[in-house]
Amino acid sequence: MNYDVFNGDADGIIALLQLRLNEPKKAQLITGVKRDNNLLKHVDIQQARSVVALDISMEKNTQALQAILANDIEVFYCDHHRTGEVPVSAKLSLLVDTAPEVCTSLLINELLENRYIDWAITAAYGDNLVSRADELALQQGLTQSQSTFLCELGTLINYNGYGASLADLHFDPAVLYQALLQYESPFAVEADEESVFYTLRQGYQADHQNVSQLVPFISNNTCEIYQLPCEGWARRISGVFGNELANRNPDKAHAVLTLNADGSYMVSVRAPLNNRTGADEVCVQFATGGGRKAAAGINQLPEVVINQFVDVLMSQYQN
Repeated sequence: MNYDVFNGDADGIIALLQLRLNEPKKAQLITGVKRDNNLLKHVDIQQARSVVALDISMEKNTQALQAILANDIEVFYCDHHRTGEVPVSAKLSLLVDTAPEVCTSLLINELLENRYIDWAITAAYGDNLVSRADELALQQGLTQSQSTFLCELGTLINYNGYGASLADLHFDPAVLYQALLQYESPFAVEADEESVFYTLRQGYQADHQNVSQLVPFISNNTCEIYQLPCEGWARRISGVFGNELANRNPDKAHAVLTLNADGSYMVSVRAPLNNRTGADEVCVQFATGGGRKAAAGINQLPEVVINQFVDVLMSQYQN
């Protein structure tokens, strides 16, 4: 059995979308909410013949990856997050780049020589690589309205991935991927009035109304930090809201703390757009933290260490 394992956000979904549009293959899908990066453990190593792993941190999947490779299973691993120690194996094919202006879908796009570049641009917008996406859109001769649509679609696909569980999401990411796989081009999604785009747009607009009047509980020249309640809309909007804040104030770091049911906080951190480094370094200092240079997160930050988190964030980006 073949396994396609992918992050449930725009980058993971569209990375796999490009691969399977290029080379259709029957595979068992493994995905989850965006924060669920530890996905390789769900691969049945007794049944697996090959594994494709997309946009999930190798650092969070090291043990499962080593077990898969030890069973002589071929693995193609494409990602842009921290890797940790990379296993040495002839069965492992790597396409990894942790540069802040790179995402997994852009790496797949390079591999496929721009065959589905409109989809890759959509993913770049979704991953908040706006300047890179704008650059590629210009190179492709897209109109402003086309670029605007790809940005909205990428944002909505990304928005769908945020939640504490699949119950928070509008679509299970596997279902969303399969729905989008019907379309060779993202512009065909726009043309289909029954497509998932319009459902996601409606949900996003409803959720966004709840953050439009929010003010930060910490705001200074270095960072802005917001708190959101333990509500489904807050969990869904948290990541995209963080991107919106980063775009609004590109010289500041931003954090969005969303209350979990157990009293801890789910944290989304965005490095300043004008200094897209260090978000991962902030978050890995806490037990459930991880991510990449420009954007990272903590799944469960205890309330008693919020002040410590603020100090770490401030220290990372002061001066």
